[in-house]
Amino acid sequence: MNQHPNCDLFCRVIDNYGDIGVCWRLARQLSAEHGWHIRLWVDDTDACEQLTHGAKPKGIELHAWTADFPILTPASIVIEAFACELPESYLAAMAAMPTKPVWLNLEYLCVEDWGPGFHLQPSPHPRLPLLKHFFVPGILPGTGGVLREKDLLAQKRAFDDETVRRSYAADTSGRWIFLFCYDNPALTHLLDIWANGEQTTHCLVSAGKANAQVANWLGQALLPGQTLRRGNLVLHVLPFVAQHEFDALLWTCDLNFVRGEDSFCRALWSDLPFVWHIYPQEAQDNAHHAKLDAFYRHYAALGQAGAALTDFSRLWNGITEPTPRSLALAWEALEAELPALNLHAQAWRTQLENLGDLAGNLAAFCQQNN
Repeated sequence: MNQHPNCDLFCRVIDNYGDIGVCWRLARQLSAEHGWHIRLWVDDTDACEQLTHGAKPKGIELHAWTADFPILTPASIVIEAFACELPESYLAAMAAMPTKPVWLNLEYLCVEDWGPGFHLQPSPHPRLPLLKHFFVPGILPGTGGVLREKDLLAQKRAFDDETVRRSYAADTSGRWIFLFCYDNPALTHLLDIWANGEQTTHCLVSAGKANAQVANWLGQALLPGQTLRRGNLVLHVLPFVAQHEFDALLWTCDLNFVRGEDSFCRALWSDLPFVWHIYPQEAQDNAHHAKLDAFYRHYAALGQAGAALTDFSRLWNGITEPTPRSLALAWEALEAELPALNLHAQAWRTQLENLGDLAGNLAAFCQQNN
């Protein structure tokens, strides 16, 4: 393969920033660490610009993916993110090339047992002389692993959480929690629990849906930079942050509430306990419930602490109906197990390291197959 491979990476922004978040992070790492030149084709460039705060890293070109897709020569590597379906004209151009591109369908993160068997499976095109391979990010051996920049863990070790906390509050004692979620009926109950708790809870409230729900609970709008208090709950209102600033929010806290795929993967690398609000899929018979349970079967297989995390997560995700009492009991159990979960998070991160990182594994596969 050319020392500096070129790649066309296609992404559709389905909802929120999850799909483009994963694709942008992958593009950044492939460019910075593997020398790839990437054309990132996105059907919503505004979402990408907001996520990146207009950053333009060397080696990445951002292009609008419109209905009238241009006639161009395909790259030597083509990544179709999350089965987004390539333009017909582009497929025809791929088929006409003397040397066919390495073509990958980047799947959503897999936490289920089927992931290793599906990873790298070939899929011939039904009409054209093209071969696609499925590339499956995952947490189990035999999958493609999880995105992680080579200097991420060193950055985490050098991070001074106390200094950052003092930028929010003079008194930093108490529990620190990061809140990033979808619409969630359990949230108002949890806010009440924290407000009425015996110790101070500092909550970093992310922009978007978390902000709107907390504002509704308080009965007033929340503006970035504000600090508000109700009982023993201190709310620190965050602006929308660029992707490269996100990890520091996780590292500042004792417990992180994350959602979707990209922030979930960053929580896996954080060495800290977290609660996952999985992307809801009601239209697919709540398929996300099975996926969430599959993850906790692997991640939380550690006795009483794992049971506390699993029980709370099922309430948080609505698999079990949350009530004020059930959530209060589940929070009490989870809080008691946070020291054990903290140790477990560090051990789990070591397991993930053994899989290699997603971008490195993907680059190696392309090198071998070009």
